[in-house]
Amino acid sequence: MLDFRMETFLAVCQCMNFTRASEQLNITQPAVSQHIRFLEKHYNTKLFRYEGKKLRLTGAGEILRNASLTMMHDEMSMQSEMQKSEETEEIRFGATRTVGDVLMGKILENYLKNYPEAGIHMIVENTKELLQRLDEGTIDFALVEGFFKKSEYDYQKYSDENYIGVCSPDYQFHETPETLENLFQERILLREEGSGTREVLERWLDSQNLGIRDFRQTMEVGSLQTIRELTKAGCGITFLYEAAVKEDLKAGTLQKIPLKDFHVSHEFTFIWRRGSIYADRYREIFRRFSKNTD
Repeated sequence: MLDFRMETFLAVCQCMNFTRASEQLNITQPAVSQHIRFLEKHYNTKLFRYEGKKLRLTGAGEILRNASLTMMHDEMSMQSEMQKSEETEEIRFGATRTVGDVLMGKILENYLKNYPEAGIHMIVENTKELLQRLDEGTIDFALVEGFFKKSEYDYQKYSDENYIGVCSPDYQFHETPETLENLFQERILLREEGSGTREVLERWLDSQNLGIRDFRQTMEVGSLQTIRELTKAGCGITFLYEAAVKEDLKAGTLQKIPLKDFHVSHEFTFIWRRGSIYADRYREIFRRFSKNTD
């Protein structure tokens, strides 16, 4: 059982404000301060510092936060296992939307053929949301396409995927696209902020001292399927994983935009909280997922 003072510490980490943490926990602010002082005395180090008026974690505080999140996550997993009435395998996990739409159907089909009694609970969200759910303990692991802090999560690479620009076959460009900057006069169709698919493009643009704002017009759409349909209809261009439009490219309803300066690939990654006592179990599930796609 996680010590109540550790729960207070995690609440302060989340709010970065003692008053808001006290309101969230329904205790007084002096009680919050007392809990943090106890932990700082116990570990003989400062956990928070002020930069101006903003509360920040110290290096030691960051270490404790990561360890506490993993302990909380493992405790929730253990409690769930203890309350099961049958010897049935239960897996709770998340997948980002591209992974969910493109890979998980086949993976789970084969998984259930080999483990028909398994209880599977999968949610599909963007990378940012899945990382939050991992930290909260509502899922055990995730298959993500986005970026994550390797200092906070253990991980195994699932695959390398090409990331490309696509348009409809009869799309009329404002200028012949030879480099990515030639596309700035076009409307770009984007996933929402927090999406791994979008972040790959944002990070590449940032490395070139460019940004999404450089495109003439942007349109945000939370659905991968809707983006594909709008792109096929000539409503704009988009960037996504080649695996997500494999069938469209094969059918000729979409085509790759040939760019001389844009050659990007990114990993799909299987992740869980670093230091989890269930790490061996997660590695075994990863092995089963990977085997089922051979």
